[in-house]
Amino acid sequence: MSGQGQKICIIGAGCSGFTMAKRAQDYGLAYDCFEASDDIGGNWYYNNPNALSSCYQSLHIDTSKYRLAFEDFPVPEEWPDFPHHSQLLQYFHDYVDHFKLRDTITFNTRVDAASPIEGGRWMVALSTGETREYDALIVCNGHHWAARTPEYPGHFDGYQVHSHHYRDPFEPYDFRGKKVMIVGGGNSAMDISSELSQKPLAARCLISMRRGVWVLPKYVNGQAADKAVLPRWLPMSVGRKLARGMIKKAVGRMEDYGLPAPDHEPLEAHPSVSGEFLTRVGCGDVEPKGAIDRLDGDGVVFTDGSREEVDAIVWATGYNVKFPFFDLPELTPVDNQFPLFKRMVKPGFDTLFFLGLAQPLPTLVNFAEQQSKLVAACLAGQYELPDAATMERTIAADEKVHIGHFYESARHTMQVDFNTYVRDLHDEIKRGRKRVPA
Repeated sequence: MSGQGQKICIIGAGCSGFTMAKRAQDYGLAYDCFEASDDIGGNWYYNNPNALSSCYQSLHIDTSKYRLAFEDFPVPEEWPDFPHHSQLLQYFHDYVDHFKLRDTITFNTRVDAASPIEGGRWMVALSTGETREYDALIVCNGHHWAARTPEYPGHFDGYQVHSHHYRDPFEPYDFRGKKVMIVGGGNSAMDISSELSQKPLAARCLISMRRGVWVLPKYVNGQAADKAVLPRWLPMSVGRKLARGMIKKAVGRMEDYGLPAPDHEPLEAHPSVSGEFLTRVGCGDVEPKGAIDRLDGDGVVFTDGSREEVDAIVWATGYNVKFPFFDLPELTPVDNQFPLFKRMVKPGFDTLFFLGLAQPLPTLVNFAEQQSKLVAACLAGQYELPDAATMERTIAADEKVHIGHFYESARHTMQVDFNTYVRDLHDEIKRGRKRVPA
C-alpha cells in the first residue's frame, strides 16, 4: 500500500484517534478525522455532550503519570502521581494544539455507516447526509461507552444507574441517606463504593460481587505501584510470580477484610486498583455481599438466601464492544470476542485498522500511539502485513501469551500486557518492513 494519492478516514477523536492523526501527519498521509462530539477527548471528556463519556466528577486515572505520557509530549511536572480526569483532558487538548491537529478534525459529525467496496476501499456515510470514499479506514471509537447491565429475575422499584452514567453523589439522584448497592468488582465499583460509603453520604453501602477479586494498591513502598518495569530479559511467567508475591505481601488475604476469597491468583484477572476500597471495607463503611439471585421490589435476594432492602443500585458491570457503523457479521463482536492481528487487523480486511481496542496493563492512554506506528508505516508503503493464515496463527499465539493465564470472562477477551505487546509490535514492524517488495 502506498501513501501517494490515497486518503484515509479516522473514526473518533479520543486519545486513539488524535494520536493516529498525528502519526498520519508525520508520514504526510492525507486523512479525514470525524468526531461525533463538539471536541476531542472521548471517554475523558467529562459530561461529553455525545453522552458516551464514563467520567464521574471525582475520577482520577488509576495509571500513574509515569506510565501514561505520550512519547514526544511529556506530562506536566507538577502533576500528582495519579491525575484527575480534568488534568488528563487538558493534557489531551495541549497535545492536539501543540501538534496543530485541531483544524484537521471535523467535529459534530458522526460516521453512521462504513462499508467495504471494490479494491479494498471504503464507503463512509456521515451524519451530515454526505458519503465519501476512502482507501483505508481506522476505527478509534473506543470500547467504554456501550454499558452492559446483567438481567436478573424479578423487578426492582428503586433507582438504577450504570456506572457509565454515574456522575456524582447528588445529581441526578441524591444518594445521601439512602441504602445503596454497587454491583461489580472492577475499578469503577471500587471507586464509586468508596465515594458513596462515606458517612455524610449513603446511610448504608453494599457491594455485590459474583466472585472474589484481588484489590491492588496504588502505592508500594511509597512509590506508584506501576512505576516499576521488569527487565525485558525476564520471562513473563517469572515476572508474574514475583509480582504476585509482592501483591500478597502488600495487601494480605482478601477474606481478612471480609471480602470473598478470590478463586484465582493475583494477575490471573484484570486487576482492580484502589487506594481506598480495602480501608472502607475494613472500617465497615462498605459491606460485601455475594452474587445476586433475584431482584425483589424494594430489595435484592442473594444466592446465599439473604435479602437486603436497598433504595438504589449502581451497576458497575462493564461494557459491550460495538461498532454501530458496521453491519457485516465478520465485524460484529460476539460476547466481546473480537480476535485481531496485533489487536488491530481482522484477517481479510487489510485496509481496516482498529486502534485502542484492547485492555492493556497498565494503561490505554498511549497504547494507540504505539499501534499507530504500524498503521502509518503500512499506509505509507513501508510495512506489509503478513498473509491471512500467518495472521491467524499469530493471533492464536498472542492470545495464549496475553490472556492464557486469565479465567474466562468477557472482561478478559482483549487483555494485553503493555510492555510485552509493544516489544512484539516493534519486532513485527521490522518483519513487515522486510516483506515490502523491493
